[in-house]
Amino acid sequence: MRMWDEKMETLSGAGLEELQLGRLGATLERIWDAGAPYRSRMEEAGLAPSAVKGMEDLERLPFSLKQDFKDSYPLGMLAVPQELVVRFHTSSGTTGSRTLVAYTAGDLDNWTELVARFATAAGVVSSDVAQISFTYGLFTGGFGLHYGLERIGAAVVPASGGNTDMQLSLISELGSTVLVGTPTYALHLLEEGTSRGFDFKGSTLRLGLFGAEPWSEGIRARLEDGMGISATDNYGLSEVVGPGVSGECELKDGMHISEDHFIAEVVDPATGKALPDGEHGELVLTTLKREAVPVIRFRTGDLTVIDRGPCVCGRKNARMSKVLGRTDDMLIIRGVNVYPLQVERTLLEIEGIEPHYFIVVDRERELDMLEVWVEVSDEVFSDDTRDMKRFAGQVEARLKAALNVRARVSLKEPRTLERAVGKAKRILDRRK
Repeated sequence: MRMWDEKMETLSGAGLEELQLGRLGATLERIWDAGAPYRSRMEEAGLAPSAVKGMEDLERLPFSLKQDFKDSYPLGMLAVPQELVVRFHTSSGTTGSRTLVAYTAGDLDNWTELVARFATAAGVVSSDVAQISFTYGLFTGGFGLHYGLERIGAAVVPASGGNTDMQLSLISELGSTVLVGTPTYALHLLEEGTSRGFDFKGSTLRLGLFGAEPWSEGIRARLEDGMGISATDNYGLSEVVGPGVSGECELKDGMHISEDHFIAEVVDPATGKALPDGEHGELVLTTLKREAVPVIRFRTGDLTVIDRGPCVCGRKNARMSKVLGRTDDMLIIRGVNVYPLQVERTLLEIEGIEPHYFIVVDRERELDMLEVWVEVSDEVFSDDTRDMKRFAGQVEARLKAALNVRARVSLKEPRTLERAVGKAKRILDRRK
């Protein structure tokens, strides 16, 4: 299978560790010399850059947090003079207030290379026409994919988000072969296009690069079956770089992490203690080539599993599973931990359920109540209340078995729940 940077994508063992340690040392020195906020945290821990001599010393370094960006807003995280900054982006703000990140020219070049790497692994080639349906602007998704795909040689269609009619027309008129966006928006495009008679399977589309939100294998199956494409996942976050931390190859057996740019750990979300490979936990990332805003042991809040075994595709970098959820998405319902992705996976195993749902949490008489609004297909929806009540009961039973807590199910007519152009908002917690 094709690789963009075979040397780095197949580097492993002692060679990879030596490269990572050298780049980690240089990053720590840059932070220290710049007097960036992380330096004070190292000083409090009694550590200097020279204290890190091997990978076993990594755990001694303090964590970085999203709150650090908020406390230092807007430019307090810079580790370079501001005149070296050539671009600013912010996070999407879906989990709270925005965080600002900055890029040097070198950062942008590295970011472009990282996107070219995972897009090539997914199957993108220079003859492709890539239609980007991420919103362009402060959010990193649109621009990140744009320049990486251009570097491969693909023709980029910067469609941005929304405007379904235009999106469908562009696919037909320009012969788009790659669709880029959130899986939620791709589902919306599939639904709307199908209702208008658009023949996705007969179109030129062959590949989807989807990311920016957790999504299940059930969603992948819907997109692949409905559009006739290969749907691949990729991962990134603005505080670290944007899209480009990892991405699936054509085999879709985990997302390959660019370990020459990032050190990846998994820790227990509650204790912060490192977990062995193969155990579920919170992803922690350390940047190794970031210039403007390097981060050390950044707690992403994303839950995953790391596999360091080689992939059949020939790449030897570690792989992370699809994100299983977020620590701040976790709902505690009567003492039981519930993640939205658990709900999604269960719903999509039920015939007649559409991939559109909303979770409402409330408190009644001091008891937590979980309600799931679920869209059903045209075939299932009925004016017969007895039939609908019977079907809702079946869905509730499946959710109870999967979640170990009762969820009240409210069935909704087809195409009535709000569709998201960007990241989907799935939860309303009225207890807060």
